[in-house]
Amino acid sequence: MSPTDLPPSSKTLVIIPTYDELENLPLIVGRLHRAQPGADVLVVDDNSPDGTGEKADEMAAADERIHVLHRTEKNGLGGAYIAGFRWALARDYTVIVEMDADGSHAPEQLDRLLRAIDDGADLVLGSRYVPGGNTVNWPLKRQLISRGGNVYSQLALGVRIRDITGGYRAFRREVLAALSLETVASAGYCFQIDLAWRALQLGFRVEEVPITFVERVIGESKMSGSIVKEAALNVPRWGFEGRRRKLRHYLDSRKH
Repeated sequence: MSPTDLPPSSKTLVIIPTYDELENLPLIVGRLHRAQPGADVLVVDDNSPDGTGEKADEMAAADERIHVLHRTEKNGLGGAYIAGFRWALARDYTVIVEMDADGSHAPEQLDRLLRAIDDGADLVLGSRYVPGGNTVNWPLKRQLISRGGNVYSQLALGVRIRDITGGYRAFRREVLAALSLETVASAGYCFQIDLAWRALQLGFRVEEVPITFVERVIGESKMSGSIVKEAALNVPRWGFEGRRRKLRHYLDSRKH
């Protein structure tokens, strides 16, 4: 089989942002490579004080599939992923995956996302809220925030995506190359909404596949009130701008 006959997922990079994930990192990378032996990993560490970055370096020295990108400060999930995307686009990866370090995204289910990419999707979202999707050990408050945020986004943006805030997703490199990453300033789960919304606006094929999201066992959640506030302010603005563009396009088409 020639390189041009290989499916996109044959050259996959999984980006794992870390901040104080010393115990979780070896576990999640081990599970990933048991499930997807051919996938490379990029650990993007935000100068973790617990030694996560040093552990990642040790792992990379022992396994050529593991790479490490060190950042000098904790600068948000969005910034970590943008740095990882740039690193991936400078190389020959054809699929780039977002995955949390804490085990909430099961590597054993990554094949679902990759199969959808190989079947023609441009961006695949691991979804908790489509049939077959689920959450495990989530407190009621987190469930309400997550479901409420997704319904809010659906209504504000006028999209049918059930889980637009989720962070387990796979991109074809062409999507990331087209997204004008230098203009992305959002963080947290607002960052996830932002990228999916941009992909839809550019006409890319976005699909959802069911996943089971498991609450972290080791460490603390990094969800904060500022992340929720950011989404509450930005999402309706994006929806308004999108509807205004459609109206302008409609009016221009009527003139001709």
